[in-house]
Amino acid sequence: MQPASAGGDGGDTGAMLRRWGPVVAIGAVVVGVLAIVVFGGGDSGDTGGQAASTAAPTSSTATTEPGSTEPGTAVSTTPTTETGPTIPTWEGSPYPPGVMSFEVASDLGLSLDFGERCDTERGRVKVPDVFAPTCWLPFEGDNGGATAPGVTADTIRIAYYESQDSDFILQYLTDAIADDDTNADVTDTMEKLLQFYETYYETYGRRVELIPVVASGVVNDEVSARADAVRIAEEIKPFMVWNGPGLTNAFADELAARGIPCISCGPGQPADYYIANDGLSWTIGAGNAQTNLLVAEYVAERLAGMPASHAGDPDMVSTDRVFGLLYISSSAASEAVADQLEAELGRRGVELAARIPYALDPFTIQETASNAIAKLKDAGVTSVIFASDPISPRDFTREATAQEYFPEWVLADGFLSDTNAFARTYDQDQWAHAFGLTSLAAPVRPEKAGAFHKYTWFHGEEPAANDEIGVIDPFPALFYAALSAVGPDLTIEGFRDALFAAAPTPRAITAPSLSYGSHGRWPPDLEPDYLGVDDVTEIWWDPEAVGPDELRREGAGMYRWVDGGRRYLAGEFEAGPTRAFDPEGAITIYDDRPPAEASPDYEPLPSPR
Repeated sequence: MQPASAGGDGGDTGAMLRRWGPVVAIGAVVVGVLAIVVFGGGDSGDTGGQAASTAAPTSSTATTEPGSTEPGTAVSTTPTTETGPTIPTWEGSPYPPGVMSFEVASDLGLSLDFGERCDTERGRVKVPDVFAPTCWLPFEGDNGGATAPGVTADTIRIAYYESQDSDFILQYLTDAIADDDTNADVTDTMEKLLQFYETYYETYGRRVELIPVVASGVVNDEVSARADAVRIAEEIKPFMVWNGPGLTNAFADELAARGIPCISCGPGQPADYYIANDGLSWTIGAGNAQTNLLVAEYVAERLAGMPASHAGDPDMVSTDRVFGLLYISSSAASEAVADQLEAELGRRGVELAARIPYALDPFTIQETASNAIAKLKDAGVTSVIFASDPISPRDFTREATAQEYFPEWVLADGFLSDTNAFARTYDQDQWAHAFGLTSLAAPVRPEKAGAFHKYTWFHGEEPAANDEIGVIDPFPALFYAALSAVGPDLTIEGFRDALFAAAPTPRAITAPSLSYGSHGRWPPDLEPDYLGVDDVTEIWWDPEAVGPDELRREGAGMYRWVDGGRRYLAGEFEAGPTRAFDPEGAITIYDDRPPAEASPDYEPLPSPR
């Protein structure tokens, strides 16, 4: 996410540190697209599932004529087994036996019965979102039973890591925004989210068996984190793990060593870590190495060689920018990621006058902030590239004011420091000069879009974890999207192949675009890509703007989204001054999705659970 981010490449902008991010806006980041379009958001010709090279069509099949009125007609079947009916295959299909998407069926001229969950006018499932996933053919037959560890004919065992309710480090963070969701609330909400996904996504006869695992230590304790991973591997024996401690990689490292895949299980790692642990480590949000490329490009194209016109110090406003890097450091991997950002800036002719790491420690942060601000000030830094956790900007900005230092604060895709809920807790005289990049998407009122909207539409009531639903929903969102494309033969390799073969999700304003695998969005050394969000947008802080934060609380202070939230991939930043602090076209929140991203409405279907 950013150099040495506490959230790091576990990105998810909150998913990795579940209690760091009790904000529904995070759901707008990933849920608005990930829960909906990982497989099936492309054009009608986008197969979205496994690549054609993995197909297993039979050679004796014949194409069904377009317009056939015989739903479910298969052109061939696998041999009859004692355990169930035959499984259909189709000539020209890129999918394994029994797996078929609406788009591919249309392309092949097949007329199949996709069931009551499918809107056949759109070819999407009947959920009220323009980014609804493609319809998958309901499966009948033998799913193969125990196709992988933690998998049976009926269940898929998932271990879900939860931090301690009493974790003092996380309480230090969440108390600032009055998050009161408990682990019990989160477990209840997650179980009910599973009901939604198993209603609308194809699971091939299986349901998720969710096993919550409460941490045995605080979020940065390597010993307890490793012990928790061992306990999960030896006692629970899951197919996969969701979530992990956000300030140590020990948990993710131990799981990977034991061959257990995990989604967002630790702080950021260099890109080669994910490649070396092929298919075992995934993120939902933006990755550190990728974000570094975007930040370096943004700084070089939009800021470098120009006056620090948005600083709060009159002497800085007419001075060409001098950059410093202030970043959270939690491991050796943090420093490696910071090295990469500095190198990327250097390749674009941008040098750092100061590079200052800090540790997230509630007991020393005030002293740390005092020393860091003094160093930035002494180095003549006009523009602080700030790669932070969500709470420490409060201490750094207060200390900057105390030392009469008013620079520009340049967000390097800040981990939740780019949310209204946290930014309102910072020194507003300082944060009035904050702007930069975020991988979050331009927000829509939660009653109209995102995880909160989806949950209340389906269940008819608010979730127990009404603060944190936006950061817990991305886990099942990613999992079920991949599961539908994998098919009945569920394996770790199949899960990876399905994610890699899926086309990038559509470009939008109110949702980011994600991709996995190799799609040419990144340099060769960063592919294949195991990290989710690929694009960013530019924001700036308006302390006078009034509206809701991500917890639906009205108040003063809102981020404004440049050009209505226009998003950029690497290589798309035009040269020229930033448009931060230009009110023309800047929005704080959409009352409803923009017309191009509006969605139909449906009545929810009953849950199969």
